[in-house]
This record gives sequence, structure tokens and C-alpha cells, in this order.
Amino acid sequence: MGALDEESVDRSESFGERLLGRLLDRARLMPPQLVAPLVAEEVATIGGRDVSILLQDYAQELLVPLPGRNLRVPQPEPVDGSAAGRAFLRAEVVEVAQADGVRMYLPLLDGSDEVGVMVLTLDTVGDDHRRLLRRLAGLVADMLVTKGAYTDQFFLARRREPMSVSAEIQWGLLPPLSMSVRQVEVAGILEPAYRAAGDSFDYALNDNILHIAVIDAMGHDLDAAAMATVAIGAYRHARRVFISLAEKYAFMDDAISRQFGPDHFVTAQLMHVNVATGAMELVNAGHPAPLLIRDGRVVAQLESATTLPVGFGGEVPKVREHMLEPGDRVLCYTDGIIEERLCDGAPFGEERLIDCVDRLGVEPTEGARAYLRRLSHTLRREREGHTSDDATLFMVQWRGGGPERLAALD
Repeated sequence: MGALDEESVDRSESFGERLLGRLLDRARLMPPQLVAPLVAEEVATIGGRDVSILLQDYAQELLVPLPGRNLRVPQPEPVDGSAAGRAFLRAEVVEVAQADGVRMYLPLLDGSDEVGVMVLTLDTVGDDHRRLLRRLAGLVADMLVTKGAYTDQFFLARRREPMSVSAEIQWGLLPPLSMSVRQVEVAGILEPAYRAAGDSFDYALNDNILHIAVIDAMGHDLDAAAMATVAIGAYRHARRVFISLAEKYAFMDDAISRQFGPDHFVTAQLMHVNVATGAMELVNAGHPAPLLIRDGRVVAQLESATTLPVGFGGEVPKVREHMLEPGDRVLCYTDGIIEERLCDGAPFGEERLIDCVDRLGVEPTEGARAYLRRLSHTLRREREGHTSDDATLFMVQWRGGGPERLAALD
């Protein structure tokens, strides 16, 4: 009976499998600059034309095209107000009817992190096209991330203005800017994108515990970038060895004090979020208190016991516990947001930040990444375009951890 079952299994290649398999097989040994042209060549086999691969720029304002043979290379498209931007921000396929067919905009998702958008035109679009192209876009995103690890060409396409050495260091240090699973979503923004120095963040989801660190190293130059690098490196090492927030703080504190001496410090916010229960632990080492956002409004500042910044040799910190409700968002930010001076010389301040959050509200189906980007741009306008210090935002949205949301194989 087993042999009969084996013989009855259809192992022949479908059309979609052949297309995806051919792309995967050909791309394996292909140099990075030929990946996008190869995608355009394969798309042509299903009648697709005018293919563009758009990547997000570092300031998160534009989607910029990769050059290459067989590719359409248009002008960069704004993230706000364009079909490509809508596909990017909502992580969904957008279709625009045109005189010569349908222009399709497919988000390039590396896991849940957005890489960019693939754009192409088909004469007509059916469900089979949509299914195949969604899978193709996922494969293209993975290929771009993999190939991007050993070329500068994708970086150069995304860079829209000169970048400082400290910013180069920080961008190389950051994890993906967003992550989304059933229970929780995170997103971060680093400003000014091309001149950042001492701000950074890191996270990891290990089983049901989301580990988070947001830091701000003193200074505005290479020293700050070097301190941030050591602080994040020590944090990652402690995260992978220890368990408690207090131990992480102590390990980072020792690393900074040994390497830089008593006159240097890093403010830090360390968190554990249990994505199954919503229980959150917080250690705040000299950082502004995070904001708890519920139904689009700030309902609390999540205070914790005073802890000295990392590097000052503080005592074992007291861990503060909070309980999140489904849909809650926790907004962490560095002092560059609230200490920016306006034209009249007054600091931006926490009250103005809270007012901006309350006025921004919540848009239906808007995820943390799109919301955080909208908030960042709102704050920049409120600061009259000034960002003289690093200004980092990091958001956690807990969606709830009931049985229907627990990670399980479908």
C-alpha cells in the first residue's frame, strides 16, 4: 500500500514551480548586479513587461529604482501618495488599470521586513497571476537581501545623499527596521538617516520573549558610534548568555566603563515583552520614559525606578513590570526628539510629542511601521525640519496572545 501511495504522488513540475525554480537555480551563482535583470527576464515568460525593482531609501521617503538591462528605470517614487508607496506601506499588492493593461505593485517582503516594491505590467490579471507573482516577489526579496550582503550596489542605490562614517557604522549595526508576527510587531526609525552617530536599537524574538534595547551614546561623532557599537555588542552577548534585564544592564555597564572610562556613558532602555501574555519588564537607564498608546492616544508614561546610564557603574537596577492590553503600542524615543530647539529657542518637549501622537490618531489596518513613519514625519514638521541631534523612534505593538495568535504551523 505504501508503494502504491508513493507511485500515486504527482511530482511533476507545475508552470509556477518551473519559473520559481529556474530563477532560484540561475541566481545562485549570479553576481548581485544581474539579479534584477534576471527577474525581469523571468517575468517576461508570463507576459510581464516594464519591470522595475524599487528599494526604500535610507530616509524612508523615496522608492528608488535599481538600474540594469531589461529593467524600466523611472524616477524615484515618493513613499507618500504613490501606488508603489501604498503597496510598500500596507504590504499588499496594488493594481492600477492602464490603457495597455494592469500595472502591478508587489511588496518585496523579506520575512515581514519591507525591502521595496516590484513593479510590472500585464495585459490582464487573474488569480493565478496574483498567486504566482506574490510568491515570486517573496523570492526576489530574499535574493536581494542575500546578494546585498556582499555588494555595495544596492546600498548606493538607496543612498540619496552623502553619509557620514558614523552613520555608516550605525546602519551596519541595525537589525531589520521592522518585524511582524501574529502576536507582535516592531518598527524603528533612525534620524538623521545620513548623519546618525550614537543612537541605535536592537531586538530579538526568542520563543515567547521579545528582547528590546534602545540606546543613546553620548556625543555626536565617531566616539558616539564606537560606544554604540560596544553597547549593542555587549547587549547581544548578554542576551544570548544571560536571562534577566538586570544582568544585561550590568554586562553593558561593565563593557562601556572598561572600554571608555568613567567620563563616557550610554543611556539605555531595556525591555522584555512576553508576546503570549503581554507582560512587559522595563529597565530605564537615563532614557525618557516610553509612552503607552491605546486606541491612538497616550494613556501613560511608563515610568520605572531611576537607574544610572550605562557606564557609570550603577547599582543593580530595579525592574518595573507593566501589563499590556491587546492593541497597545509602546513608543520609545531618544532625547533628540524632545530636546530639539525650535526657532524661538524653546525645546520641543514631551507635551508637544504627546500632543502630536494624540492628534495623529489611528488609521484602520495601519501597522506599526507605517504609523511610526507617519509619526516621524509629523514630528519633523513640528520641529520645523530641524534634527540637530540623533532622534530615534522605536515602537512595539502587542496584538494579543490568545490561542488563535500563538505561533503554530497551519
